[in-house]
Amino acid sequence: MARFELKLPKMGESVAEATITSWLKEVGDTVEMDDTVVEVATDKVDSEVPSEVEGKLVEILFEKDAVVQVGQTIAIIETEGEEVAAASATSETAVVSEEVVKEVETVINKAEEVVASPIDTSNSDRFYSPLVKSIAQKENISVAELDAISGTGKEGRVTKKDILAYLENRTSQPKQATPAIQFDIEKPKKVVETPPVSMSGEDEIIEMSRMGKLISKHMVDSVQTSAHVQSFIEVDVTNIVKWRNKVKNAFLQREGEKLTFTPIFMQAVAQTIKKHPMINISVSGDKIIKRGNINLGMAAALPDGNLIVPVIKNADELSLVGMTKKVNDLATRSRANKLKPDEIQGGTYTVTNVGSFGSITGTPIINQPQVAILALGAIVKKPAVIETPDGDLIGIRHKMMISHSYDHRVVNGALGGMFIKTFKDIVEAWDANQDF
Repeated sequence: MARFELKLPKMGESVAEATITSWLKEVGDTVEMDDTVVEVATDKVDSEVPSEVEGKLVEILFEKDAVVQVGQTIAIIETEGEEVAAASATSETAVVSEEVVKEVETVINKAEEVVASPIDTSNSDRFYSPLVKSIAQKENISVAELDAISGTGKEGRVTKKDILAYLENRTSQPKQATPAIQFDIEKPKKVVETPPVSMSGEDEIIEMSRMGKLISKHMVDSVQTSAHVQSFIEVDVTNIVKWRNKVKNAFLQREGEKLTFTPIFMQAVAQTIKKHPMINISVSGDKIIKRGNINLGMAAALPDGNLIVPVIKNADELSLVGMTKKVNDLATRSRANKLKPDEIQGGTYTVTNVGSFGSITGTPIINQPQVAILALGAIVKKPAVIETPDGDLIGIRHKMMISHSYDHRVVNGALGGMFIKTFKDIVEAWDANQDF
């Protein structure tokens, strides 16, 4: 018999861990190919982990509610096979283990050398392990360069995997003459603790949900990563309101879909991105990644008050009918918690509709690793000046505030402002007499 290690698969972009919510198989159960063995949940979506082989489940390595890293073995399945094959696999594992041990010993020895001559780095706001510091010293990575690396460890710390991934993408290595980085390991960074919150006898303690905790962490991480700046603009959407009211019943009858404002604005955003492709980027260290596809994230509210961001892939290639069907489908399945893992990953730009809750405008937090997010405010009737050949008039118009949050590290005010000005021009040029 041979032993197959069932590992936690990759769950989506930027997702490094998942929580086990339910084991659907027990030790001793027979497992067929593609049988769902366990259900897991991330901050973005709940998912199922199927078996890649046929056999018998002989060992469960993590209990319910345990947090597991992507790539970790979560269960062992015994499959039909020769003992020799199993022994061979064990031998290979032993060899790999020895190599890992040697690598760790080497790194520890180098870390000890660093400890022998510590130098003050109190100006850095981040904590680095001796392992990461030794790698940085060996590769001549400066403190500023190290501080720019995004960390996937606890509280955003840079792990060995993070720094090695950064080195792989590093196109130019500093010359050996560059002074090596030195660290002060004798003086650990002082941790500022949040003072306890006072409570009275009438107060109630409510435990944050798993998704709530993860969203909270991601929002704080995003604010600490990106230099958030906002631009605002008011858009006249009177033509769109009149056109939708005129065609929505015929649209529903012909297409079987309700026509809301969201797909109209999503299509306009996709057209705007095509005119300003440098808003469709991500940042990796000191490099900019220009995205080849326009994949729009659509923030959707869940019944429990949390948010999820399904992604419309290649949004610029969809007609209004296609966009409407995609928006309605994703919104419906989001609320029913039926999204697939690949439907919440790969986004390059996000749109959120704060107006659905009556808000006139808002300042949304960027959805990492993107660099911008657009907020649609509520559509309200306002008195406005209307320019005509015979002079200016006062009339009632439908207006909407647009707010644009962007990462000022890579998006300057000119691009951030031009982007929403182009969006305004596209929306206000809507032909109220067109067909759908």
